[in-house]
Order: sequence, then structure tokens, then C-alpha cells
Amino acid sequence: MKVLVIGSGGREHALVWKLAQSPSVSKIWCLPGNGGISQQAECIAGNLADIRGVANLAQKLGADLTVVGPEQPLVDGISDEFEQRGLLIVGPTRECARLEGSKIFAKEFLKRHGISTARSYGTFGSASEANAALAKLIYPVVLKADGLCAGKGVLVAKSYSEATEFADRVLEKKEFGADAAKLLIEEALQGDELSFIVLSDGRDFVPLVATRDHKRVFDGDRGPNTGGMGAYSCDGIISEATEKRILQEVVQPTMAAFGKEGWKYRGFLYFGLMLTASGPKVLEFNCRLGDPETQAIMARMDFDLSDVLVAAAQGQLRTKRLDWLRGASLCVVMASGGYPGKYTAGHEIQGLVKAASVPRVVVFHAGTRREGDIYYTSSGRVLGVTAVGDRLGHARRAAYDAVHCIDFVDRQYRSDIALAGCRSANAGED
Repeated sequence: MKVLVIGSGGREHALVWKLAQSPSVSKIWCLPGNGGISQQAECIAGNLADIRGVANLAQKLGADLTVVGPEQPLVDGISDEFEQRGLLIVGPTRECARLEGSKIFAKEFLKRHGISTARSYGTFGSASEANAALAKLIYPVVLKADGLCAGKGVLVAKSYSEATEFADRVLEKKEFGADAAKLLIEEALQGDELSFIVLSDGRDFVPLVATRDHKRVFDGDRGPNTGGMGAYSCDGIISEATEKRILQEVVQPTMAAFGKEGWKYRGFLYFGLMLTASGPKVLEFNCRLGDPETQAIMARMDFDLSDVLVAAAQGQLRTKRLDWLRGASLCVVMASGGYPGKYTAGHEIQGLVKAASVPRVVVFHAGTRREGDIYYTSSGRVLGVTAVGDRLGHARRAAYDAVHCIDFVDRQYRSDIALAGCRSANAGED
């Protein structure tokens, strides 16, 4: 089987890495890929905004399956174009992808179908309207820029001044682009966040192992939101009872709601959850795999990913079983200094070979370019150093041992990824 992977980040490198382990996969292309991906797949330059062009390429290559990593092509309708041509693709249609493309659309969907979520204080199209509403609220509150914002368009505001500054950035300065023309304001939920991802074939679904992401840029969950600075997964990350509630109160009602809307959702669906004292509540939807959650998830997979993805694209997931390695996995993101703000790229990365030699570690590339045997930084998030272990503490030590082998100008990373998980009773002491 020949597979085309769409995207250029750490998530896509993890997908390529896992697909390359399948005995049925003979060829992998990645559009456009990155320096690290070029070790395991043929990287092809191209414009992801040209949906027809991407479909033409898949036909020309003779790709048996296409897997979409990032959200923008899905929101642009890449799956619709592929399905019209009879090409197998893993990814929801444009209509379904609106759940990620618009936070307001997602909130209305949740309210319409009675799926538990945070209370909304309203949506606003101007800073003056938003500020008037913000003056009447008790803090903290959550502000969400509508549209795709690369994980950076959400703020948990602790004060009125902090909230109004963000509203001005979204609605007046247009820092998050034209798609973020409105602002959603809602209550700030209390509890533990969880990333819960399922794979659906349009009728049935299978859950992946649960993960926890670390979105703030600095240790102790300080600083601005990022696309994600690390993630982990482990046995006992949630109890069986909690997983049962998530499935019964959130996932199954969402799948039933798709049917009521007349949608056939095929692909990955990410539930960003808050586990509150009154039960799980939906914070957000992503219509694809998370990043860096994917790196931690792929590291624990004990099944043929290509086989399962074909089944999802063909509506045959009911026949598949997903097995997982026991223990834990963890991904530490190494980023360019200044990220998620301004940063410089083009710095040589040293120590990759030494890092890869650390037992039970794999280094996924996110923002790199390759010149011969030398790799250079090319983006904000550069690497996802990922490790597995019998316990979370073991995986954590291995990952950071590898991180300490790697050096580039102005590197930055969080030193507390999964530290709280290691201290919990279920995950074991570090």
C-alpha cells in the first residue's frame, strides 16, 4: 500500500514513523514534510491551500490512502474533494470540520444537543461590546477568538484589564486574522484537563489512549498559550469509571448528534475536556489528531496503524481492535527561543544522533530542514523528544536525558512535562 501524509509537523512525523512500521506499506510520501520526515518518507513540495492540486497529486502518485494531519486543509474541504473522486482519505468533511474552524459554531452545536460544556456569556463582534459585558462578570473568565488560531486564540483572563486587552487584540488589532472576527466569552471551568481522541468511520468509533497536553509556554503553566509544549499518556491517567462517563456523557451523544445533523464523520475527533466535580465538560473540538498528543499516542500503539486507518476510511472500524503498550509515554517539545512570539530560525541542531541513542527514545521533527546530514531549525516548535517506559517516571527520565543531548541557539523547553502526573497515585512516584 502507498500512503500520502499531509502536513509538516511533529504530528505528521509521528504518523509517518508509525505507518513505516506496517508490513503492508511499501511507500510513504509527505506533503510538504520536514527535515526529519525525509528520513522515512519522500517529501514533496506543494501548496496545501490548493485542494484540487493536492487531489491531483494523490491521483498522479497512485496513493491508496491519504491521511490529513493539520486542520486548515480539512476546514478548506480537502476530504470533500477526495471523496468526490473516489479517493480514500482519513479526515472529516468541510461541514464537520466547522466544529474546529469556528468555536462559536462548536458552542452552538454543543448547546443544541445538550452536551455538557461551559456556560456562554455571549459572542461579540466589537471590543466595545465585549468590554461592556466583561465589566459585569466575575473572574476568571475564558475568551476565545473564533476561527483557527494555531492553539493560541484562547485566554483564561484573571482580571478585567487582562480580558479587555485580549479583546482589543482579537477584535480591533486583528492579531488572529480575519477568521477571528468574533469573540466568545464563557465561564472558566475548574478541574483537570484531558485530551480524549477517537477515530470514527462515520458509524462506529474507537477511542485512543487518553493524554494530557501542556499548552502554556513556561514551567508551572505560566506564559501565553502555545500549540503545545509537551504531552503524556499512561496507564491510570483516568479511572475506568471516568472513561465510562466520558464515553456515555460526551462521545456517544456527540456521535448521535452527528446523525441528527445528517453528518457522516470520518476521521479523528479530539475532545478537549475539563474533568469537573460534576463530570466531564467539553472545552473544544479538534477535527484531527492533536500535536504533541499524537507523538505520545503513536509511541504506545501496538497495532498496524495503516490497517486501522483504511478500515476507518472504508467504514469498517467495527472489525478492528486497538491494542496498546502498557506503561507510559511522554513527549517534550523543544522550541525556538521567543516562541510563541517572535523567534529566529536557521540555527544548526546538534546532538540528534546522541539523543536518538538513548534507550526507548525517538526524536520527532516538527520545524526542521535538512541539508545533507545537518539539520536546522525552521519554525517555532522544532522537535518532539518522545520516550516510553514501564512507568511514567521512567519515560520522563528517558525523554529528558535525550533532551539534554540536544542543543541549538536559543532553545527552550519546559522542564515539568508530566511532573504532576508522576506525583499522582495512579502514575507512580518519579
